[in-house]
Amino acid sequence: MTMHETSSAPSSTAYHTLLRLEQLFDHLLETIEAAVTLYEDQPPSTWVFQQPSPHRCWLREALFDMWHLQDQDGRETRNYIAIVAANDELLDAIATVNQAKAGFSEMLQYIKQTFPQALSDAKHRLPHRHPQVDEALRRNGLARLHLKQSWRQLPIAQAPVSRVRFAWYNSGRSIKRLSVKEAEQKLLQLDTDAPHIRIQLGKLASIPSGEILAQVQTQAPLMRANLFFTEPLADGHTRRALNAAMPIFVPASDQRLPHINQPSPQPPTTRTRARRRDEKLEQDAFLPSLRIYRYR
Repeated sequence: MTMHETSSAPSSTAYHTLLRLEQLFDHLLETIEAAVTLYEDQPPSTWVFQQPSPHRCWLREALFDMWHLQDQDGRETRNYIAIVAANDELLDAIATVNQAKAGFSEMLQYIKQTFPQALSDAKHRLPHRHPQVDEALRRNGLARLHLKQSWRQLPIAQAPVSRVRFAWYNSGRSIKRLSVKEAEQKLLQLDTDAPHIRIQLGKLASIPSGEILAQVQTQAPLMRANLFFTEPLADGHTRRALNAAMPIFVPASDQRLPHINQPSPQPPTTRTRARRRDEKLEQDAFLPSLRIYRYR
C-alpha cells in the first residue's frame, strides 16, 4: 500500500516529510553498502568477539541489522562487539555512514514530534521500498524497522590505539523520579480489579502526596571498551571508555590490530561495582508491579 492508498491520507506537509524520510533511508542503505563493499574488497585485520575467524560478510550482517524480530522487545538491541583496524578510506566511509544515520535519526525525531500518527506507518513501509530487503525480512522472520538499531552510531577512535581492554558492565540501573500522582496514574493503567493492584493503590494513598518515589529499571549487561591511545590526545587524555555495542573502528595505517584482551564469554551473574545512586532506596519495592521504591 502506498502513501496515496492509505485510508487516512496524510497532509501535504506530512507527505513530503515522509518522502524525505524515505530518501534519507535510501541514502543510509547506500552509505552502508559502500562501506561494507570497501571492507569486503580489502578485508582489514579484524577481531570479533567469540569469532576466532570472522567470515567475510560479518560486517555486512552487523551494519544492515536494523529490523525487529517477531515479538521482539523494542527496548532490546542486538550487539556486534568487534575491533577493525581501518585505513583512512574505510574510516571516511564509516564516518559517512554515521552522518547518514544522524540525518535519518533527526528526521525520525521530527516526525515523532510533528506527525506522531505517521511514524508507525513509516517504520512498516520503509523496507518495502527495497524488494530484496523485504524478501529477507520475511524469510528470516523479521518484522519492521528497529529504530534504535538503525540510528546507533559506529564508534571511531580519535587516534591510533595501542590496546583495548574489554570488560562486562553488569550493574547499570536507570532510576526515574516520580511523584505520587504519577505513580498512581501508572497503577490505574493496570488491572485495577486485581487484588494486588488494589493493595498497591492503598499503600500509595497512605503516604504523603508530596513524596518523591523512584522507578528502577535494571539494564541488561553490556560490554565496555577502554581504548588506550598510542599518544596523548590534544586534550591530554590517554584513553577513552565507551559502550561496545557496535564494531569499533581504530585508525591503523599499517592494518595492525591493537592488543586486545579476551573478555569472559558471558557477563558476571553478580554486580561488579558498588551501589551508588540506588543505595538511598529501600531494599524492597514499594509498588512491585511498577518497580517503584521509596527513598530511605
